[in-house]
This record gives sequence, C-alpha cells and structure tokens, in this order.
Amino acid sequence: MSDMTADQPLLFEVSDHIAVVTLNRAPVNALNRALRRRIVEVFDEISERDDIRVAVLTGTGKTFCAGADLRDRPSADKAGDFLEHNRITRETGNAIRECAKPVIAAINGAALGAGMGLMAACDIYYASENAVFGMPEIDVGLAGGASMLKTLFGRSMLRRMFYTGCRVQAAELYRRGILEEVTPPEGLMPAAMALAAEIAAKSPIAMIHAKQAANMVDLVPQRDAYRMEQNITMMLAKTEDAREARMAFLEKRKPDFKGR
Repeated sequence: MSDMTADQPLLFEVSDHIAVVTLNRAPVNALNRALRRRIVEVFDEISERDDIRVAVLTGTGKTFCAGADLRDRPSADKAGDFLEHNRITRETGNAIRECAKPVIAAINGAALGAGMGLMAACDIYYASENAVFGMPEIDVGLAGGASMLKTLFGRSMLRRMFYTGCRVQAAELYRRGILEEVTPPEGLMPAAMALAAEIAAKSPIAMIHAKQAANMVDLVPQRDAYRMEQNITMMLAKTEDAREARMAFLEKRKPDFKGR
C-alpha cells in the first residue's frame, strides 16, 4: 500500500515489511493540527498492520521538522480550543512512542521544538551531518519540551537547551552517544533502511514484545521491568516463531517467521 501523492502533508509507503513515513509539508514540515492528526492515524495503522514490522520516520527537503506551525496556534477566545490543541499535540508523540513496531528516526535536517519531540518519541536515531537540534520555545515567549529533552540528555544539557533555545549540531549529539550514526545527506536513508531491514528480518511477534519491554524499562524499576521481560520470554518460548528460530539456527538457514 502506498500514499505517495505529492500534495499529501504526510507520505506513507510500505514495502518488504518496512513503512517509510515522510513529513511533506513545505517549506519546513511544520506541524499543524491536520498533520498531527494524520501522524496519529498513520502510526496507529502501522501498529495494527501485520505486513509492517518496522517504520522509518523522515522529512522531505532540507528540514526534518521545524516544530509547531505558529500560524495554527489555539485561540484563547474559543473555549476548549487550547485543550484540544494540547491533546492532539500530546498524542502526536504518543502515537509514535506507543507504536507496536520499532520506529527509526532518519533526521534529514533541522529538528526543532516539536520536531525534536517527534525524534525523541522514536526508538533509534540516525541523522544527516547537516542536521541541527534545539528546543527554541523560549525564543517565542513559550516554555515546553523539557519532558522530551529529558529522554535524551542529562540535567545540565537539558537545562542549557531549554533555557537558551540553543541549537546543537549532529556531530555533538553523536559525540554524546545520543545519535547512532551521522551520515552524509545522501547516505542517511540507505543507512536507516539497512537497519530497518535487519529489524524486519527478526520474529515479528518477538519484536512487538521487545518494543513493549523497551518502553516499560523507561517507566518502572529494574527489578519489575526484568520480571516482566522474563514473563515475555516464557511466553515467546512457546511460539511457532521461537521454534522456527531455533531450527533455522541449528540448520544454518534463514528463518521463515509467521508472526505467531
């Protein structure tokens, strides 16, 4: 299935068990409410489709996402408008974070504000060498995004970025161990797709539970998280995919996973 019409604000293409989701709202892929709703819709679809095992999120042009569209700010004069705006803003990142399948961010340029929030909601981060990152809300008299920064940075850098709105180069985030890889612009998607193909080759039922476990370890103490992982492993050991993985290993062949 493909949704690659040029005038779509979000492009969505699936092949070989990999979904490529591309922000496509020129000139800088700024997020308005319509685009946010489409992001939620697409990632919920990815969660439920058996033909998708992993997703890659990227952007068109030279910008990944410059953040929220300031022309689409909620109206203080319309009761409930701010709350509705805040709700869809929260759910944009939640749809990615809670997606049942792993999501690779392929950051092709600037990821600012809500754009950096999209990146933070993903599982694994690749970036082009020309990418820059920042949370510049303070520069327009607002304050938001510390909860996203906290998933990436330690105390001091979180506060420096949050208080100053400074922009940080991809090379600096790679040096700090936040980005998995920094590539030339033309190498970004090939690198992200190679990783996606590696993930797609794993047992799909095991990968869904691995994503759940990875999300859980962010939220609960190590003792409880590991107990949950052990329970998952016990359950997975009884699946057809687990038996197929063991047989393929012993027979030195590629496994044929069924997702059950």
